Amino acid sequence: METPALILVIVVWSSVTLITGYFFWKVLSLPKHPEQDSFPDNDDIEK
Repeated sequence: METPALILVIVVWSSVTLITGYFFWKVLSLPKHPEQDSFPDNDDIEK
């Protein structure tokens, strides 16, 4: 493989890997939201 092609392959693979890692980290570091109670009738509150 010629030198310019090798440089291009390394640059493209590196940029794709970094962008993928950035978005993967962004998704993993999202704050967790409390789950919404989908059934209001199943609460333990006395009526």
